[in-house]
Amino acid sequence: MHRSLREQAPLVQCLTNYVSMDLVANLLNAAGASPAMVHDDHEAGEMASLASAVVVNIGTPSPPWVSGMHAAASVARERGIPWVLDPVAVGATAYRRETVTALLAHRPSVVRGNASEVLAMASATAAGRGVDSTHESDQVVAPAQELATRLACVVVVSGGTDVVTDGDRTLLITGGDARMPLVSALGCSASALVAACCAVTPDPLVGAATAMALLAVAGERAGRTAAGPGTLRPHLLDQLHLLEPGALAGVTLR
Repeated sequence: MHRSLREQAPLVQCLTNYVSMDLVANLLNAAGASPAMVHDDHEAGEMASLASAVVVNIGTPSPPWVSGMHAAASVARERGIPWVLDPVAVGATAYRRETVTALLAHRPSVVRGNASEVLAMASATAAGRGVDSTHESDQVVAPAQELATRLACVVVVSGGTDVVTDGDRTLLITGGDARMPLVSALGCSASALVAACCAVTPDPLVGAATAMALLAVAGERAGRTAAGPGTLRPHLLDQLHLLEPGALAGVTLR
């Protein structure tokens, strides 16, 4: 599927936040996809009809931006285009919780978040510390499975061990570099890469797992030469671009 991503170069419409736009676009380019940073409600729905996949990220929400999210997600749902919801800091404020609840009506193909975000969606009492996770991903396997079953979609929990589940099938992916959480917007970029991979396979579980495995391999290789998070970022883009067919063979899946 890694080969299909480069051969098909899917157009991914990214309704993402101010912090992440640069890294999201560059990471998609490095992986072989084509980013379209279109979020305004005057054109978001129209662009979604042209896209191969859509990612909706609520990192810096505002009413006009949320309106564009609904327009794009609605078109994606109607046309069978895979779309990914990234519920950034959903447990932090009522506005974010209300926004995510409303967006779920468009039935995302994948929800990707950190452990605290997924717990916040699975339980009304869970909360995170802003965009940071206060839980480990492998601690929320059961809630992620339950959430995936309830939403009838794939749920991805990123962390030291990535969890990818559709409620019935569950994959745990290890790899990457311990400094990856220090690179702002890398989680947002992971959501966009999940969307890109879902565009080239009919199975969103396979697409999501492939995306997380690509990041795990590229992150591990980048970490070998990076001095810190500042150099890890460009090295990660380079390694993602340089990944050869068959690079995922060494990824640990459980």
